[in-house]
Amino acid sequence: MLSKPEGPDRQFPSQPGSGAGSFVRREIWGPGVCGGPRTPGACVDQTGNMEELDGEPTLTLIPGVNSKKRQMCFDWGPGEMLVCETLFKKKEKEEKMLGCPFIYIVRKDIDVYSRILRKLFNESHGIFVGLQRIEEESTGKSRKAQLVRVSKNYRSVIRACMEEMHQVAIAAQDPVSGRQYSSQVSILSAMELIWNLCEILFIEVAPAGPLLLHLLDWVRLHVCEMDALSADVLGSENPNKHENFWNLATLFVLQGRLDEARQMLSKEADANPASASMCRVLGDLMRTMPILSPGNTQTLTELELKWQHWHEECERHLQDGTFASNPHLESLCKIMLGDDSALLEQKELLSNWYHFLVTRLLYSHPTVKPIELHFYAQSSLDLFLGGDSSPEPLDNILMAAFEFDIHQVIKECSIALSNWWFVAHLTDLLDHCKLLHSHNLYFGSNMREFLLLEYASGLFAHHSLWQLGVDYFDHCPELGRVYLELHIERIPLNTEQKALKILRICERRQMTEQVRSICKILAMKAVCNNRLGSALSWSIRAKDAAFATLVSDRFLKDYCERGSFSDLDLIDNLGAAMMLSDRLTFLGKYREFHRLYGEKRFADAASLLLSLMTSQIAPRSFWMTLLTDALPLLEQKQVIFSAEQTYELMQCLEDLTIGRTESRDLEGQRLQDDDIETTKVEMLRLALARNLARAIVKEGTLEGS
Repeated sequence: MLSKPEGPDRQFPSQPGSGAGSFVRREIWGPGVCGGPRTPGACVDQTGNMEELDGEPTLTLIPGVNSKKRQMCFDWGPGEMLVCETLFKKKEKEEKMLGCPFIYIVRKDIDVYSRILRKLFNESHGIFVGLQRIEEESTGKSRKAQLVRVSKNYRSVIRACMEEMHQVAIAAQDPVSGRQYSSQVSILSAMELIWNLCEILFIEVAPAGPLLLHLLDWVRLHVCEMDALSADVLGSENPNKHENFWNLATLFVLQGRLDEARQMLSKEADANPASASMCRVLGDLMRTMPILSPGNTQTLTELELKWQHWHEECERHLQDGTFASNPHLESLCKIMLGDDSALLEQKELLSNWYHFLVTRLLYSHPTVKPIELHFYAQSSLDLFLGGDSSPEPLDNILMAAFEFDIHQVIKECSIALSNWWFVAHLTDLLDHCKLLHSHNLYFGSNMREFLLLEYASGLFAHHSLWQLGVDYFDHCPELGRVYLELHIERIPLNTEQKALKILRICERRQMTEQVRSICKILAMKAVCNNRLGSALSWSIRAKDAAFATLVSDRFLKDYCERGSFSDLDLIDNLGAAMMLSDRLTFLGKYREFHRLYGEKRFADAASLLLSLMTSQIAPRSFWMTLLTDALPLLEQKQVIFSAEQTYELMQCLEDLTIGRTESRDLEGQRLQDDDIETTKVEMLRLALARNLARAIVKEGTLEGS
């Protein structure tokens, strides 16, 4: 039986032959074969000489196979691997056991089979192609603006897919499917989070001041609980009585949304006159907090002086006990002072360390410089985790970004994510930002090209997404053409329409060998289906003389059996293509003979028929048919063949009969149709003798006159 499981959640090393060093590189930069349920069974592990290994590759378990008593065999494919049980070196006395009856297919990139993720691949393809067309001459602000716009386009595609996946997860009736979709939502959310941070730090390259504004927007965009909580609290009849009223007010302050926080305080003041004065004081502090707005022209020095004065005023109110009678207001004031202890008390509301980081920077270091980010990021991570847990892969990726280590970001993403889409497109964008030119890989191509090659190779595993992969290969100058040639030959030619599409791709890129190979395959398929016209057309397109000869012979055989030609339009319009082979030339000329005869141009038809025989273009096996075709011309009232032409026909007939007699003697057997052949020969001799006599008389009469 044949089983086709969905395959592992993540990928395994590329197959040998897919490019120099491809077997090793997956272990260096990306995941090994992993994922799948951990049920008892044997496992497939990938080994190779690795210069750098970040951990043991995760294993794919093959269910139903006992690895202690059975061995596995496998075979590579372009996008998948066949795995089955084998009895290699079986001992004679070994106890017979019931083995695993399945052949498993371990797929390299199962994400291409997701309907929603296919939209991600399709939409991002257009963005990628547009990015390659950005004029190299555009520099400075215009080029930077273009690159930022491209980055935002990529993020919008990720978010659209994430929202659609979220809706599908909600609507899923199967709990297992719901969990799978929810997991994909989390992955897409993390991808957008990382991309957005890379956009701020590497593409926009925001300086001190605007940097914090971008980070605030980053946190607000990715902390989605705020909107639901705000709608719940503010939509109630008495918001200040709601159990989450102060949680919402605190969240507004933690995210720097001080205008909304002041509105919350106004509601509290209206409901509780006793705390009105305190709410007014804290509201004034929020209103006067200095922050560098996009249209503000003040310098960083001026901002720092104003902020220092404001900070001292907040501290004075706290020391004077202005908010001592209201713990909630006092807590908000401590947060605005950037007190680490007060912030950590709101750990549940912050939910993650990078939210904690941005809030710390907002209320402690609003003019933080990009070069200082890694210090604050590391301390925030340590404070937030507090030694209770170790960083997750997402934490490591974000930390690498805050350290401005682009290559570590790409490396960590390659290990953590389930396919190459994210790292391929992010690396390509960063390469256009001139940030990766100094980093070449030891196996021959730069990082951008390697990742694009891996991503495009995965696309070729899908029955329709391979068309996108072609454009990615086109923009890999070193190895892209080689990869395209290898992969395009492996695409199943299910339909002629698909074959024509592949041919157009190959012809535009002058891939001559691939064009010939595809045409030969299609010609052979057509012959097997007895579609001789299509077979001849493909063989001509492939410029394959041997196959054109084979198909021409089939046409002639078909004519002998049926007495007429099929696909007349094709044969009538061969043109210069008939010169591809002698047999094809004969087929075209023989069809022309029939056309001349049908038009009653007997003299031209006779000359052409004779030239086909005397020039040795016609196969000897077809001479009898040609001579038989000459009979009606020999029996015409007017003399068609001259005496000299008649002698030539007689010579051809004698050569044919002598050759057949010798062949019959050598074989020691008689042909079944010997009597018919003898009758034809006698009729031809009689007709030729009559025509010769008539021709001599006619030519003698003409000479005498």
